[in-house]
Amino acid sequence: MLNRLTDMLNFQTEALTLRSERQRLLASNIANADTPGYQAKDFDFARALREATAAQQTTGGTAAPFKPLFSARHELQQKYSLPAQTNLDSNTVDMDRERANFADNSVKYEATLRFINGSVRTALDAMKSHNAS
Repeated sequence: MLNRLTDMLNFQTEALTLRSERQRLLASNIANADTPGYQAKDFDFARALREATAAQQTTGGTAAPFKPLFSARHELQQKYSLPAQTNLDSNTVDMDRERANFADNSVKYEATLRFINGSVRTALDAMKSHNAS
């Protein structure tokens, strides 16, 4: 039971860390929308999460100690966004795309937080009810 809870929380923590980093990148893109030559950046969230959690499972079924994503072992593979249309100043920020990605990532970040809070609250309630009996 405890290992399952720990594994779930580790997974959600990795997801939250990645969501936070993606939000930072998207905000940077939006902030630099008028910067000549700025190249918009992003990363493949699903791939980064798979890589982060796969590193946790390489111990052959035994519980690996939790290590945060941004340790020396991991480098986030950023990619440059392709422009939807060419700009005279070579800036690749597409504000419609960036705003949509920012809003989508914000909703998913909040959902991850709520999931973590709910899981912790449920575990605490279970421990309280077990101690009360």
